[in-house]
Amino acid sequence: MTAEDGRRIVRCYSQDGEDRVDFDVSKLAMPEPLREAMIAALVARTAPDAGLTSHHSFNRSYRALVEFDRYLTGLETAPESAAEVGPGLFDGFYDHRKAEGIKTARHELVEVRLLLLRTAGISDALAGRLAGVMPSRPDSEPSHSYSRAELKRIAQAARAALRSAETRIRGNRELLARFRAGDLDVSSDVHLRRRLQILDHLDRVGDVPRRMRNTSGMVQYAPETWVMSKGTIPDVFGWLYLKPEEITAAAVLFGVMTGQNPEPILKMTAAHHRADGGVGPGTAIVGLRKPRRQSRAYMDLALSEVPDWISIPEKPDQLATRDILHTPFGLYVLVHDLTARARHFAGGNRLLVAYMSSGGGRSGKGRGWRPIRTDGALISKLGRTWNLPSDETDDEGRPLPMQPLRLETLRITYIELHQKPVAHTERTAATRYLVRNRGNINEYRTVVAETLTAEVAKARARSKITTMTAEQVVQARENLDEAATEMGLEATVLKRMLAGELDTVLGACTDNTGGDYNPGEPCRASFLLCLDCECARALPRHLPLQVVVHDRLAERREQMDPLQWAGRFAGPHAQLADLLDQADEVAVEDARKDAGPAEHKLADRLLNRELDIR
Repeated sequence: MTAEDGRRIVRCYSQDGEDRVDFDVSKLAMPEPLREAMIAALVARTAPDAGLTSHHSFNRSYRALVEFDRYLTGLETAPESAAEVGPGLFDGFYDHRKAEGIKTARHELVEVRLLLLRTAGISDALAGRLAGVMPSRPDSEPSHSYSRAELKRIAQAARAALRSAETRIRGNRELLARFRAGDLDVSSDVHLRRRLQILDHLDRVGDVPRRMRNTSGMVQYAPETWVMSKGTIPDVFGWLYLKPEEITAAAVLFGVMTGQNPEPILKMTAAHHRADGGVGPGTAIVGLRKPRRQSRAYMDLALSEVPDWISIPEKPDQLATRDILHTPFGLYVLVHDLTARARHFAGGNRLLVAYMSSGGGRSGKGRGWRPIRTDGALISKLGRTWNLPSDETDDEGRPLPMQPLRLETLRITYIELHQKPVAHTERTAATRYLVRNRGNINEYRTVVAETLTAEVAKARARSKITTMTAEQVVQARENLDEAATEMGLEATVLKRMLAGELDTVLGACTDNTGGDYNPGEPCRASFLLCLDCECARALPRHLPLQVVVHDRLAERREQMDPLQWAGRFAGPHAQLADLLDQADEVAVEDARKDAGPAEHKLADRLLNRELDIR
């Protein structure tokens, strides 16, 4: 389509219909036949249901096309049509971008490939190359999270900005309410009268009083001169509304306390469900959307009135009971209230809206009410304004500036410190976030070591499974009643236990209703908990399976996130190690050799929780 200024553009809409972006294709310099075919491919690539859903993904495809155009037109002989774009030019584009030092060369090549696959008239040779092997994916560069201390500095800066904004806005709201109620006499105070006139206009119209001005034949609506004497336009709007930087601080605080992706945070809606029914600890359920999840894009986020343990002060008793900015629910309620009137003027249902004095609109310019931008520019600018110190120092001991403020880095930090996935799988958390993160590895190792020590100590402090040696089994078979009395069991129970009728997995159970986990009821605990149950008995025939499970736990230590392994398996692993230490080394090795497919399969089912009652 053609824009008002005559440029030829491709207009794209995000999947939710809220964002629109125009891409200038008139700048493409390749020969016309090829240009038209490539523009048609871009239209097909960015069309609804074509797979791209956001401004970022649209721009990635467009930028790849622009760079491919620059490469082709820089050749001595540029191809005239799609049929003349051969495999050599496709591979040459990648080599050219690599030679320029572009780290995203592979990603650009992938986007060019997807465009060429949609380009009419390409040669069979190129089609074959496009179906071939792409360059290998480079190793992911390490990411760097904030330390816990740095995260607290960020949270404190964001809270300070929002507290100041709340005080300012509520004070002006109260002043305006008193004026409208006739409780203020402003006849003798011209400055107060002007201020109240601006406040009233801001609240009713969503703008400052303006006058028409003709400048070089162009009609403009400029603020009244007496308005400008009160301060800058953004500051005047800030009398009743959150400023863009304060809305950005709210987004940062949401990132600190929820660990969500940037786009779901920045596009959070004001629509919510109060799961608490308006009583008790507050909980608001907010619908989020993460386009990359495709069919699972829509999800619910519970914002609860529970402080996040990571970012609370070192002395929680100093935390004011009414300081709502330490809970996700409190933050949401405050921002919802402070942006209610702004949302009326902006239209739509987005939570994070503000008045922008210029830029950022659909046309790329102009003032107006609109949601916060999702490109991260305001986040980075806010970080530069705060200029917070990092934990690192220079040679003279002075703190160095903190790394750039990004919601993505806040997300990595949240996942590392909480050790749990957020809107993704545990595998993704481990492979995409935790493995790549190198920002706080020493602290993480300390946490793992402390958890490991604590779990092993707890496991060894609890009662241990009672074992029976081979000699004791023989004696019990020869004199059942005497052995039962010595062991504190009924003879019938001992007889069934020796016969294998009471076997669980790692031992035998003498009383299915007498354990500590479900007293008086059939036991529903995991079979791993038999290792510290007073009702359990370990017989020699259980040794092969105990050896296999012990070895499986050791293997999983190398495969899992260390903190998760320590919390889940460190205790059972230590208990099994103690059991094996009680047995003869030769017996343990023989048990390891004698363990067959049945034992290995049962051990895998146990550790995969297939035997648990859920």
